[in-house]
Amino acid sequence: MGLEWIAIVMFVLFLFLILSGYPVAFSFAGTAIVFGLIGLAVGTFNPNLLKLLSNRWFGAMSDFTLLAIPFFVFMGAMFEKSGLAEQLLTTIGILLGPLRGGLAVAVIIVGTLLAAATGVVAATVIVMGILSLPIMVRYGYDHKLATGAIVSSGTLAQLLPPSLVLVVLSSTVGVSIGDLFLGALIPGLMLSGLYILYVLVVAFFQPEKAPALPPEARTLSGWPLIRKTMLVVVPPLLLIFAVLGSIFTGIATPTEAGAVGAAGATLLAFLNRQLNWDIIKKAGRSTANITALVLMILFSSTFFGLVFDGLGGQRWVTDLLVSLPGGYWGFVIVANIAVFLLGINLEFLEISFIVMPLFVPAATALGIDLVWFSVMMAINLNMAFVSPPVGFSLFYLQSVAPPEVETLDIHKGALPFMALQGVGLILVMLFPQTVQWLVNLSG
Repeated sequence: MGLEWIAIVMFVLFLFLILSGYPVAFSFAGTAIVFGLIGLAVGTFNPNLLKLLSNRWFGAMSDFTLLAIPFFVFMGAMFEKSGLAEQLLTTIGILLGPLRGGLAVAVIIVGTLLAAATGVVAATVIVMGILSLPIMVRYGYDHKLATGAIVSSGTLAQLLPPSLVLVVLSSTVGVSIGDLFLGALIPGLMLSGLYILYVLVVAFFQPEKAPALPPEARTLSGWPLIRKTMLVVVPPLLLIFAVLGSIFTGIATPTEAGAVGAAGATLLAFLNRQLNWDIIKKAGRSTANITALVLMILFSSTFFGLVFDGLGGQRWVTDLLVSLPGGYWGFVIVANIAVFLLGINLEFLEISFIVMPLFVPAATALGIDLVWFSVMMAINLNMAFVSPPVGFSLFYLQSVAPPEVETLDIHKGALPFMALQGVGLILVMLFPQTVQWLVNLSG
């Protein structure tokens, strides 16, 4: 194996640091500095490689796609802070109220729409938890079913475009963001459909777990309800379709579409008389925090990757993955297991910057379609985010759940929806057309 053991120790120590709670960006940079010096001391690291660092940083910052991140984050933050999301949930809840399980179905539909509008899991799950969980508890919903519907639909922000996961994966994997958005659309909607089907089945066989909304709770009907729907539901839908449609049809780049989405969300807040300076400040602060986090990790991971590659680690990992038993499918299975296990403890940014650069050379050598592979990884991260006992979405919901909803209910409620995500992942693995159909159609 030669001196590649230094790179292996470097990676293991890095994982230990981040799993112990040390900041990811500092873990990247710190291990790169320490093991770069060790490599220099033993003569296995060429110091001239460091001259490439500034070029790599400049190349990363020259990626026009990354500019879409603050636009999409601001779009979602404006939906959340201005109360548009609350109005959306209330109106769809009344529309589906007469249906058994209708409130849970409304939660999944609105969660799916918010996932497509925000692209950020924490924002979607927390907003849906604050708005819908107390209402579902009040009207007699089973706590496990209610919490499962919230965490599963909110976590679709990992997968449905304009997901930040897909934007970051586009940069780290080196595929078109438009192709990733197209490839993830059908699997994302397929998962949402599975969730709705599950809720309706539970409501049919166990109606006490998902009762219909009582008549007194359905405060609108007839023309007033139609008018409310036209004013509250249709504009956000049109904005989401316009943003995604302009990307899919090639009319606008993701960055341009993100700018339109941010401006459109602000305009909707203004038209609903919900726009003020405080909301703009909150949305701007949320956008700045997330964007700064992405860029800091990007810079530090680039430095880490340069040193790791210079120590021979990337070459060793690629050779190992390519020579796995089972070849093509052996690699796919191992990659899915690894991402799932890491995703239980790590955020998607960390997975994207740590693991994907290691997988891409092996996937390319094995002839694996990188769009399909990336979408599989995004679905896998969905599973990891709702997996008990440490899935991030569970803790997001736990932080805003009413006192009568126990932590155990949240964790148990996630299990059936996690199983549905596993079904979705298997379907995508066995039928790559679910990812490739829209991509090929657009091409």
